[in-house]
Amino acid sequence: ARGFTLLSTSLAFSPAARSAMAGRGHAASAVSMASDFLIAPSILSADFARLGDEVTNVLASGADVVHFDVMDNHYVPNLTIGPMVCKALRKHGVTAPIDVHLMVSPVDRIIGDFAEAGASYITFHPEATGHIDRSLQLVKSLGCKSGLVFNPATPLDCLEYVMDKVDIILLMSVNPGFGGQAFIPATLDKLRQARALIDKSGRDIRLEIDGGVTPKNIGEI
Repeated sequence: ARGFTLLSTSLAFSPAARSAMAGRGHAASAVSMASDFLIAPSILSADFARLGDEVTNVLASGADVVHFDVMDNHYVPNLTIGPMVCKALRKHGVTAPIDVHLMVSPVDRIIGDFAEAGASYITFHPEATGHIDRSLQLVKSLGCKSGLVFNPATPLDCLEYVMDKVDIILLMSVNPGFGGQAFIPATLDKLRQARALIDKSGRDIRLEIDGGVTPKNIGEI
């Protein structure tokens, strides 16, 4: 039961996912960008004294991606982990994609460190950089998938100008900084807006939801 709760922390959708997930399995069997949906549990829910084993266990239970929450006690009121932990997971034998969500400001200095440590995807908040386009280019130049993260009250306006550089759009369905918060229902409207932007662009962009995803609301999401 505990493992299933962890598997529902963050959810990523591909452009092919058009219908609700009710009646389907909660975890995809593939980890490629082409699969319909992926489950990405956050390591914030893990026992850090046994982090390597915890990550191995949730992946064996059906998770697809490791969601790696990085907080700097500046952009958000909490302090978590850095690139050394990401590197340690790779050394431990984790081969699944690692989705690094940077809740730090400024972001450019640490992007390279996480790319070197083994990140697969690197996402950041538009407010955390003075040059969104440049930061996205930096992520992609280092061989990682790039993405933008939008807080519950942050509009999607800037996407209009950078859709060609975005591989992931991550919508926060809670306010960033702490785990265990309840899903903010208004995120569903924003989810529809983001889906429309992706469909209009015709690009292969994943749509990800982070925070408060549970067995009770995953079908609607």
